[in-house]
Amino acid sequence: MGGPQSSSVIETNNIQGWSTNSKPYYTTRSGFNLGIIGEIPIGASRRFYFQPGLFYMTKGRKYERFFDTLTVKTDTLYHTNTLYTNYFDIPLNLVLKLRMGKKSSFMLSAGPYVSFFYNGKQTSETRAVVNDSSVNYSKAESNIEVGKVSNKANTFDVGFNARAGFELGNVLLTGFISQGLTSFYHASYDGTFKHKVIGASVGFWLSKRVDPKPSDRDNDGVPDKTDMCPDVAGSAKTGGCPDRDGDGITDALDNCPDIAGTIKTHGCPPDTDNDGIFDKDDKCPDKPGPVKYHGCPIPDQDGDGVNDEADLCPDKKGPAEFNGCPVPDTDGDGIIDTEDKCPTIKGTAAYNGCPPPIKREIIEKVNYAARKIFFATGSDKIVPGSFGPLDEVVAILKNNPTLKLVVEGHSDNVGNAATNLILSQKRADAVKNYLIQKGIDGNRLMAKGYGQENPVADNNTPEGRAANRRVELKLSQQ
Repeated sequence: MGGPQSSSVIETNNIQGWSTNSKPYYTTRSGFNLGIIGEIPIGASRRFYFQPGLFYMTKGRKYERFFDTLTVKTDTLYHTNTLYTNYFDIPLNLVLKLRMGKKSSFMLSAGPYVSFFYNGKQTSETRAVVNDSSVNYSKAESNIEVGKVSNKANTFDVGFNARAGFELGNVLLTGFISQGLTSFYHASYDGTFKHKVIGASVGFWLSKRVDPKPSDRDNDGVPDKTDMCPDVAGSAKTGGCPDRDGDGITDALDNCPDIAGTIKTHGCPPDTDNDGIFDKDDKCPDKPGPVKYHGCPIPDQDGDGVNDEADLCPDKKGPAEFNGCPVPDTDGDGIIDTEDKCPTIKGTAAYNGCPPPIKREIIEKVNYAARKIFFATGSDKIVPGSFGPLDEVVAILKNNPTLKLVVEGHSDNVGNAATNLILSQKRADAVKNYLIQKGIDGNRLMAKGYGQENPVADNNTPEGRAANRRVELKLSQQ
């Protein structure tokens, strides 16, 4: 495609008096467009198309002013300035074609375009009177380059274009308009510069799509326009399509083309329970079921509502929550976990699966025994006078096998804190080891030293320090 065009520049700025002293003297630049387009149909209607293209476009503007020296006192007689830029435009248009005849149509297209700056130049020409006697002529010309500083152009420009015209066979006659959306030029003053082009193009299609339209591709006597199966031979009675099972429903509409059926069931035999298995092969035609069970429901041997395929205990009743298995009793106390408030500790029904609370007198006996445990000074050796109270603790633990015991060692703040912590841990371990030697399972015991962290009395008095040097025994249920 190619043709003539007229380009201009839409300029805006804040220069005082520009709109009256300069703007009226700007004129358009005459130029041309030359390029190629391609056409891709959208849909089957042959009305809508996508047309990408590539065009060489001459753009820019002129400034030309003559001065009448009879009315205006000036030394300048004539001044011109041109701004010529050349681009490669890539329009991306959507096209609507309205048929006017067998080989002609009216077309409308529109879309965005992207421009790539190719080259440009700027010229200035002046004729002036020198000393009212002679005319002096001057001319300057410079190439325009790309950049972000004064008198430079941007590499890219973006805009919108529209085209309308006629398609006469392989010939295109169109007119177009394009409008830039971005400022393409950096002047020495603040302003915006946008291209505007109006032109015409004549084009010639190098090739056209031709759809093969054989009248009867499958030679079945039914024209392709009315043949529901144009590539498979059929008969006029069935709209040009075959009917392999002879049920009067063409294969194109028959869900079961090789098995005779009814119109009601879309060419398939009846399937009363809609399980995908035809009644003639379904052992339970009134109840849906998979092929694996010949159309019958999946069995549920234990009758718990969870079918055997999903039931991890198919011969024992259990809820779906536990995959068909009975609700577990983790601690084996006869109370199922869903009702057991202490599912990992054996208990009684009276306490909702938890063990009875520790009796107060047991707690008091253990606390009393703890106050009677003493060690040699600066040592973790238990003094013999502490054996009796510790033996009472042993008896309590043997008589109450569900009880567990934590031995806590504490010290005063005399001496080094790290040393006190180590000593408190050794004393707690000494008590634990004594209980183990007396037959108490070590898994029921835990020893922990806290050093001087948790005083219970004032460390500034001898009595307070004595109280802080202690062992505490704390009971809990397993």
